[in-house]
Formats: sequence, structure tokens, C-alpha cells
Amino acid sequence: MLKLCTLSSGSSGNAVFAEAGGTKLLIDCGISGKAAAERLCSIGVDPSELSAIIVTHEHIDHIKGVGVFSRRYGLPVYASVGTWNGMISTVGSLPADNIRYIEADTPFSVEEAIIFPFATSHDANESLGFTVSDGRKFLSLATDLGKVDKYVYDNIRASELLLLEANHDENMLLNGPYPPQLKQRIFSDSGHISNKVCGALCGRLLDEGGREKRVILGHLSQENNTPRIAFDTVRRSVEHAGGRVGGDIFVTVAGRGEPGEILEA
Repeated sequence: MLKLCTLSSGSSGNAVFAEAGGTKLLIDCGISGKAAAERLCSIGVDPSELSAIIVTHEHIDHIKGVGVFSRRYGLPVYASVGTWNGMISTVGSLPADNIRYIEADTPFSVEEAIIFPFATSHDANESLGFTVSDGRKFLSLATDLGKVDKYVYDNIRASELLLLEANHDENMLLNGPYPPQLKQRIFSDSGHISNKVCGALCGRLLDEGGREKRVILGHLSQENNTPRIAFDTVRRSVEHAGGRVGGDIFVTVAGRGEPGEILEA
């Protein structure tokens, strides 16, 4: 069985619970260790049951509580070399055995979970997305994407559970208060993808067939998006592709400061 649940999502902090084959994982911990533990408990997961922390990249909204959480529960931390180089000063001292190096396109296992890292286009040292399997089914985490190309799509297309970035509404960002340089960064191929791009991606996923895809829209901008706008934009894109949200694909929106719905497959 697979499970996927956001504990926090957005520029104020990202943390995701994933389970595959009974192995429980924390993907990113951009909130305090205390908050992460409380939110895990609120969804019925004892933090001591976790087997590892896996990190996408070194930005503070993804690593704030990694060091504290790892030390408190004795968890190994898996991240790329570039991410380790960027986050070690924030994470702090860890036992050598809890520092694990991974790289894109080289699968690794944590107990019963098989993890497939893939590179993402984001302005970080060596950012990764992840597809996780129990040996039969797949779930994917693909946020801080910058762009969606064939490589990213091929890495997530088989997944039944997905956390996909829907960072901003293009008009809100364009006409909003951010300075031009920041707008340019977000719009770029090393920034974040919009509701529109996410919706197009969901429309493409309809072609994969099989069981219904279950999608969480995540990493929404507080200033340049709303849950309703993100959901409606994706819904229209799915309908344009000939599908139906709630029928062909299930879509929900991650909570910013509280756990979202637990998806299972």
C-alpha cells in the first residue's frame, strides 16, 4: 500500500509524509521539528516509526527542521551532494552514518520502499524530485519544478498518487507586488510552475489509463495564488483534455499550515 500526505506546503515550509510497503518516510522538513512531529501524530503516525528523511533541495522552506528531526529520532538523511553542500550549515552536525548521498537516475531503497530520484529544473544546487514504489505501485513528489519536460513526465507518469506544484496564477503574479527580478525568477525555467502548466500536466496524465490518478496541488504561493483559483484552473485544463475531475482524476489542494488529506493507493 502507498500513502501520501502533505504536512505543510508553500513558501512558509514544506514537509510530506509518504509510505510504501509499510516503510514510512518524511520528504523534506521545512518546518520546525516540533511542528513536524505534532502534524505526524495528528494523522496517526508516530515519528519514531519513520525510517528516513529524504530532501529535495537546500532551500530553507524544505530543510528548516531536518537536522533537529534527524537527531531527535536518529534518522538517516538522504540528499544529493549538491544539496548536502548547500544545507550542511543549516542542518548541523549529524552522525556520519546518517549522512546519505543520492543522485538523480540512481534508484535506492529504504527498507521496503524503492525510491527513484530525478533531477528538477530549479535554482538550487542539485534539486531532485522523487518517485516512490512498494514494488507494485508508484507515488511521485514533483514540486519546485521550474519546467515540465519529457524527462520529468516520464518519471511520474506511472504514479497513482502525485504531489504536483501549482505555485502561482500567471495573471496574479504578473500584476502583483513582487519586484520585476523576482517575477522573472519565478516565471523562468528554474523557478516554479503555474496553475496553468500544472493543469496541462494533469490533462496529459489522463492518457496513462489504469487506475484513477489522485493528485495533490502543492507549493501554492500565498501572494500569487489561492486554493480555489488553483483548483479551478486545473479542473478546466482536465476538462479541456476530455477528462473529469472527480471521475477520471481526483484533485485536492494541500494545506499551507496543516496536514492535508491522506491519499492511498
